[in-house]
Amino acid sequence: MPFVQVYMLEGRTEAQKKAMYEKMTQVLVETLGVPQQNVRIWVHDMPKENWSIAGVSAKDLGR
Repeated sequence: MPFVQVYMLEGRTEAQKKAMYEKMTQVLVETLGVPQQNVRIWVHDMPKENWSIAGVSAKDLGR
């Protein structure tokens, strides 16, 4: 049973996440030959102030 964790900055829409779930699931089904119902995806929406790039928060960088 594949279990995928995705870390990304907050701000994506529900529709974007749904599209990602569908495409990632399809890739795993095709490449690993696992049943679709066995794929698990966990998204970690990270607050922008909790993510740093080169010592500056993503929020302060305007990301």
